[in-house]
Amino acid sequence: MAMLDDRKTAILRAVVEEYVSTAQPVGSSHIANSAGVYVSSATVRNDMSFLEQEGYLAQPHTSAGRIPTDKGYRFFVDHLTPSGTLELAAQDRIGQFFDTAHGRLEETLQRTSTLLAEMTNYAAVVMGPKAEVAVVRSVQLVGLSAHMAMVVVVLSNGVVESEPIELSASITDDQTSAATHALSRIMIGKALGASLPLMTSGDVIVDALAAQVVRAMNGRRVDESVFVGGASAMAQAFDAVEIVRSVLHTLEQQYVVVSLVRDMLNRGLSVAIGTEHGVEPLATCSLVLSPVIVDGATLGTVGVLGPTRMNYPQALATVEIVGERLGRRLTEG
Repeated sequence: MAMLDDRKTAILRAVVEEYVSTAQPVGSSHIANSAGVYVSSATVRNDMSFLEQEGYLAQPHTSAGRIPTDKGYRFFVDHLTPSGTLELAAQDRIGQFFDTAHGRLEETLQRTSTLLAEMTNYAAVVMGPKAEVAVVRSVQLVGLSAHMAMVVVVLSNGVVESEPIELSASITDDQTSAATHALSRIMIGKALGASLPLMTSGDVIVDALAAQVVRAMNGRRVDESVFVGGASAMAQAFDAVEIVRSVLHTLEQQYVVVSLVRDMLNRGLSVAIGTEHGVEPLATCSLVLSPVIVDGATLGTVGVLGPTRMNYPQALATVEIVGERLGRRLTEG
């Protein structure tokens, strides 16, 4: 990544901040007059062209101005975001909310997602521990055809989960029942989505099949409770109706949201911008997360999902304080 000198950095920062606040492409004459940039508009124009060539800015075809790219936002977040501090009124609001948040865990998580959405005007994602995690009571693998099987899992709370499995090789009935046997050994009594040991039955096909089942079921299960608040606020953030529709539809799919959040946490990301998180329908969105830590263990996550044109310093500061306060609340509770 080309390191940017101070002047280009100041110009990039000014473009990001201006575009975030106005949603209008930013022209060089405007930047030349902005705070912290003391150079002629010709110099700004040259620097903005350089930033565009390097992929930090883009020029929408109908406009003379430029807008930040995902790469531009990433540079802003990594190098320029001051550790945002929330104004006192916002801090007080969060403090009062948690001081008076008594009630069931689910209710507190749900209301936390509403609070975050109201404070940021983005969609909020709050994941917390489930009050009671259902465990696997039985697992059965049924061959449907030469290349298709069905796994059926019954949970301790009576819920039945089933998932079709596409087989890469045709398998015998003996192998199917061996796999069922192996899966029963590792899955029964555990929550779906719990990390499980790899199979070592000695039969490569059985092991591969068992591993495939575990993967399929991991994608299925949501063992945290997930609350998405303020999805409608997101609708106002985008011009294009199709984008709004696909974003809202994706947010309704809990397991997509959960696996997205888990994947970010596993990669150690607190901010995923645009295509970085790899969920295609959310390519125009960014997600900002903060962990909820209870007794030293991460028991949940709070985050906001908004357009890539988001106020990152404010979003980061808000989720950090809310996550910290929620963790304290759960520790006491």
